[in-house]
Amino acid sequence: MKQNIYDNQIFFKEYASLRDSGVTYNDFVEQPTIKSVITTLKGKSILDLGCGTGQFARYCIDHGALKVLGVDISRNMIELAKKENNHQRIDYICLPMEDLELPNQKFDIIISSLAVHYIENYSNLIEKISGLLKSNGEFIFSTEHPIVTARKEMNNWVKDNEGNKLHWAFDNYQEEGKREQHWYIDGVIKYHRTISTLINTLIDKGLVLEQIMEPQSVPVGLRQMPKLINEERRPSFIVIKSRKGS
Repeated sequence: MKQNIYDNQIFFKEYASLRDSGVTYNDFVEQPTIKSVITTLKGKSILDLGCGTGQFARYCIDHGALKVLGVDISRNMIELAKKENNHQRIDYICLPMEDLELPNQKFDIIISSLAVHYIENYSNLIEKISGLLKSNGEFIFSTEHPIVTARKEMNNWVKDNEGNKLHWAFDNYQEEGKREQHWYIDGVIKYHRTISTLINTLIDKGLVLEQIMEPQSVPVGLRQMPKLINEERRPSFIVIKSRKGS
């Protein structure tokens, strides 16, 4: 069964409040990096997998994209996207990204922001994405860094008695598979994969690796969220850019 934590009302309320604040890891670390590796949005067709409330879909349109299709499993997210980021050149579909079937469509750019770590069958997803890309099309995605997801307990910072972070505990790296943690609610499931699995699966499915980023905060983020200095000690995310062969 596919996980849909964003339609849990407790989780959605807390998550929506966090994103509305504009002071998050997404705003200062992950999104600036994804945007920086896109070649161009002008005149391009975009598929946004795990589109959430449509903020990135709207960003694409505002920067010249021809059309955007946003896909998300959460009805809460899609309803909010249609309300807050509606546009005549954006379509939204409420559907698990693994189930997406678009036999007559191909896209110039496929983006997935912090959604791939929720997907159990990564290989099948990448095969589907490869089939949806035009020749020379870009696939760019972010996921929680394997350094973050590796340890089974996902409780990694070792602290002293005063709560100061001493070091990051790292274990279970080669044991891929399900991880479970508390994030607003109990039982949030993610899937740990090694860096080699993330990369080699792309290659196996016909994509050419172009760029790997382990982002740190933009300067304004460090001023508004001083704890982001810890990204220098261990990265929260990895951003990978690949391209479909011509």
